[in-house]
Amino acid sequence: MSSAASSTLVQCQSRDGLTLVGDSYGPEDGPPVLFMHGGGQTRHSWGGTAQSMAARGWRAITVDHRGHGDSAWSPEGRYSYHDIADDARAWAGYLGGKPVLIGASLGGLGCMVAVGHEPKLQATALILVDIAPMVEAKGADRILDFMKANMAEGFATLEDAAAAVSAYTPERKRAVDLNSIRKNLRERDGRWFWHWDPKTIVGKSGVDTRLDEEARAQGVRDADCPILLVRGRFSDVVSPESVKHLMALRPDAGFVDVGGAGHMVAGDRNDVFTDAVIGFLDERGLMK
Repeated sequence: MSSAASSTLVQCQSRDGLTLVGDSYGPEDGPPVLFMHGGGQTRHSWGGTAQSMAARGWRAITVDHRGHGDSAWSPEGRYSYHDIADDARAWAGYLGGKPVLIGASLGGLGCMVAVGHEPKLQATALILVDIAPMVEAKGADRILDFMKANMAEGFATLEDAAAAVSAYTPERKRAVDLNSIRKNLRERDGRWFWHWDPKTIVGKSGVDTRLDEEARAQGVRDADCPILLVRGRFSDVVSPESVKHLMALRPDAGFVDVGGAGHMVAGDRNDVFTDAVIGFLDERGLMK
């Protein structure tokens, strides 16, 4: 059993044979909650939320997507959000039971498909973190531009990488933690490089949040579980129109608008984000 302050490394196999890696917090017999990060991030991007859930008796698993962190890279460049959906199904099978799915950006895109398309992933709840069926093209492009920048040449220092993140997240008031950002980088030949497969954005099945909006809408519409959308108030990916669109699809959905946060809500305001997740689950009678 893991304590809330520590984690155990866990692995599962994807449908196409890739080894996927995650950290497990909390009791192994606790109800499962699965954290799926955004593109270019890793399993370390959730702040203290997984530990907070574990302290309340949940088994919280934060995962590295295929091509990210310590998970395997796809030789064929299979990085569409339909592939991410299949990986969510694989993790759910590993966990057993019906997990709470918490998906940010790319992770949320995969979760929407997983819960609403056959074979449906049976979830206790779906929590979308600054992602929705309808997204703003300008914000999606800004994510891809950030991921492409410095992709080939890397950074001379960790401080340079932190400066790039700060420029991308001007709404974040606190300084970027170098120990935290180090987990998303690998040192090679005296320079620091983001630790994800470049094919995630340049391959034929690369990440493009604008593709197949109807598939995501169907996923939200047909999901057999409660849904919460957590938006960063400064987000340029999820607009007020995006929120209205989701609420029209699922009038029963919950919504939280997090002040002082942009697209990376859990990193910008982790305390508020954690409270929003726990509050929603408690309100719906899903907390332990």
